[in-house]
Amino acid sequence: MTKTKLLICDWAGTTVDYGCFAPIQALKLAFEKADISVSDEELRQPMGMGKKDHIRTMLQMPRIEAAWTDTYSKAPNEEDVESLYSNFNEAILDTLKAPEYAQPKPGVVEGIDRLRQAGISIGASTGYTAEMMELVEPAAADQGYAPDYSVTSEQVGHLGRPYPYMIFANMAHFEIESVDEVVKIGDTLTDIKEGRHAGVLSCAVIEGSSEMALSQEEFEALSATDQDQLKEKIRQKMLDAGADQVFDRFEDLVAYLID
Repeated sequence: MTKTKLLICDWAGTTVDYGCFAPIQALKLAFEKADISVSDEELRQPMGMGKKDHIRTMLQMPRIEAAWTDTYSKAPNEEDVESLYSNFNEAILDTLKAPEYAQPKPGVVEGIDRLRQAGISIGASTGYTAEMMELVEPAAADQGYAPDYSVTSEQVGHLGRPYPYMIFANMAHFEIESVDEVVKIGDTLTDIKEGRHAGVLSCAVIEGSSEMALSQEEFEALSATDQDQLKEKIRQKMLDAGADQVFDRFEDLVAYLID
């Protein structure tokens, strides 16, 4: 394998916010305000996208589209996307004031230190907006995690995941010559697509991911057998989505890259 020069990390569910709960809470509140009931599975399916695209994708789901049409006597349109996004934005900015949503996941702070010592730069991309990241980044830094550079979709013409441009923006910043020198790590199927579309090594992490959708306490309360079965189910889903490598934990990625 070509020596890795740059690791690009997703934020919520990958490096911070075990289980990726901040956006789920805010999205649920946005739909509740519109009198539309949505399941956690529906909320998580588009996870990793920019949040306006996320809402747009949810409104195109047949059950949600039908529920919206029944409630408002018309199919959802772009004006409804904007209204839901406004509700979401208000909710997420309030939610992200709580520092636990920027708490680094287990092994991240120590793993990032090891990667830097090995000469690997740390970039980041996210489905959050710049305004949201103004809350997340300093709170994460206060708790020990700060990438060398982070990109939001605003910096690439709002062409967020699954488009590859946030990865390319990271590469340009670090002056990386080849995609063969870059690894992307995320926790959603959209993250995996972003990495695949960019042509980098596209990896995923299971524990604490949006795909797992459990808090650390909930996961650790499972029996070892149940943990293994759940991880295997998610691993196969991520591999089917095109992941080049799937790791149980962030520290397993670190070992893969430098040991």
